[in-house]
Amino acid sequence: MKNFYLAIFILAITPAIAQNANLLSGKYTTQQLEQILIPRRDWKPFPPIDDRAGWAKADTAMLNACVRFANDSIEYNWPTVPATLSLLFIREGNRHKYQEISYNKRIILATMLEAEIAENKGRFIDPIINGVWSICEESWWGAAAHLPQTQEYSGLADVTQPFVDLYSAVTAGILAWTDFFLGEKLDAVSPQLRKRIRYEIDFRVLQPLMTRHHSWMGTLPTDKQANNWNPWICSNWLTCILLMENDNARRAEMLSKLLKTLDAFMNPYPEDGGCSEGPGYWGAAFGALFDNVALLNLATNNAFDYVLENEKFRNMARYIYRVQISEKYAVNFADAPPWMAGLNNFGFRIGKAIKDNDMMRLAAYYRTTGFNPNFVRSHFARDFFDMFVQDEIRTAPQGLLLPQNWWFPDLQVAVARDKGGTSKGFFIAAKGGHNAESHNHNDVGNFIVYYDGLPLLIDIGSPRYTSITFTDRRYEIWNLCSDYHNTPTINGINQKDGKEFAAKDVHFTQNKSSSALSLDISNAYPAEAGVNSWRRTVTLNRGKNVIISEKIDLEKAENVALHFMTCLPAEVSGKGEVTLTSTGADGKEQRFLLRFDGNKFTAEVEKIPLTTLSDDGVRSSWGDNIRRINLKALNPNKIDSYKVEITQTL
Repeated sequence: MKNFYLAIFILAITPAIAQNANLLSGKYTTQQLEQILIPRRDWKPFPPIDDRAGWAKADTAMLNACVRFANDSIEYNWPTVPATLSLLFIREGNRHKYQEISYNKRIILATMLEAEIAENKGRFIDPIINGVWSICEESWWGAAAHLPQTQEYSGLADVTQPFVDLYSAVTAGILAWTDFFLGEKLDAVSPQLRKRIRYEIDFRVLQPLMTRHHSWMGTLPTDKQANNWNPWICSNWLTCILLMENDNARRAEMLSKLLKTLDAFMNPYPEDGGCSEGPGYWGAAFGALFDNVALLNLATNNAFDYVLENEKFRNMARYIYRVQISEKYAVNFADAPPWMAGLNNFGFRIGKAIKDNDMMRLAAYYRTTGFNPNFVRSHFARDFFDMFVQDEIRTAPQGLLLPQNWWFPDLQVAVARDKGGTSKGFFIAAKGGHNAESHNHNDVGNFIVYYDGLPLLIDIGSPRYTSITFTDRRYEIWNLCSDYHNTPTINGINQKDGKEFAAKDVHFTQNKSSSALSLDISNAYPAEAGVNSWRRTVTLNRGKNVIISEKIDLEKAENVALHFMTCLPAEVSGKGEVTLTSTGADGKEQRFLLRFDGNKFTAEVEKIPLTTLSDDGVRSSWGDNIRRINLKALNPNKIDSYKVEITQTL
């Protein structure tokens, strides 16, 4: 915390040289891993179900919440997943009807397991058996959306050639924990149950991961840079290695490959810890990396503690609070919702592990005692860890951090607010970067503005994922394109996707009265836009206003438009003026002016209709409230300068 309020003065950014390459796989040989791994028969990461003294130390409120949820589902009729629901993704682009059934089955199985652990009365054993058997009989454990979109597959899985997607791994992890906690009780019913679990996990997950390359691993030059899939899948792969394989030499061999895979995620990660996927993915990206380290430490008597002391790893952890806007909101560039998430009990454990008292304090502020079924389905083992830290969190200091400034030189994201430690007043975040980031939007030069912790100018964030979201048709989705971000359209041309379409000459400066990000965004546009240079500077003048300055040099000046996205009512209120109306936390109306040169621009406000399946993601974040303010140049010049001011008005 003490460094948050120190002045940051960085004249230019230079990409940091990756340090500590192969942090995870470079420490131990396969033979050394075999020696430090606790043998499977002796490994008890959590108390066995019959260790009631051990489970008496777990949080009663969390266990009771699981029991209540499981009670409501005890008569659940485990459904099949019809082939036509998988085909629906190909036919209509709808992935969610398939996932609703698939996800719900896993949520109910995981919760019933926790409920049986809580009670140890056998009430949930038969429903668990039905759940295990039903899931084992599914043709495909993954999401229909993750099947290759080729004629060979045509919307259905090839059961003879399994491969591992995100939810295949998650499913295997849930089944592995079921075997660990209830193995003897399942054997008492029929030895076929555990035999089936082990066969399916080995055939669907362990064998494919050892014999078939998966592009999410990021270990080949032809792979895209690894994203959250890598550590998220690895955390479940690791669970299965540790819990399902009895041969310690084989465990070490599989673990060696897993560690190399994790390093393919961590090696190219920026030294500043910035998550290009946004804070909404931090819990699945860095968070899952931490899950791996936590399990590795449990399985090796803390032989991986050294990872927790690595500065890049620690920066990856701290990213989440460095992009916090207010209690509710976080900076949401790329496919991320605008909410502050991922802390609470889990964040407290991370803060404790990396010895960051500030992170612990912030996580304690968000402490939860309830039950979140989505977390159970996505990151099941976290529940077991969290159950044993509640007493410590309950009495820990708590509070928001809200740094006055933060600069991510590798990610090229700047954050600044009027005053550190409070969400009162103006807040800005602005970005450079490039247009091939994970979950990319074409948004070089984009920025957001909040006031008193509430949105004024926004990044719309993620659409609801459909069949085209992660294909070559991705940029047919309107809110992924630059003209639906706070960026210009130049000579009728928008930014283009690709790593070469990037910011250049990026500077972040800060002093007592202001903070500013300045960058040239011309390279984000293709040649036909005719841009020699376009220097944008986003400045927060503390206690006064936000200024967007543009200095342009164009080969041609056919038309120029500046775009500003908002979730607020907006109207053209005069020449050179648009008024935004917000409702403050106190319920009182506040007005803000977006001011510009009325002799250079004419303004219009358009309400964006949200009518498609993809738009459901926008609606869930902002409601049906998206408006785009367009400032259209009246007589554009090849060389010119513009200024737009955002200020509060009485």
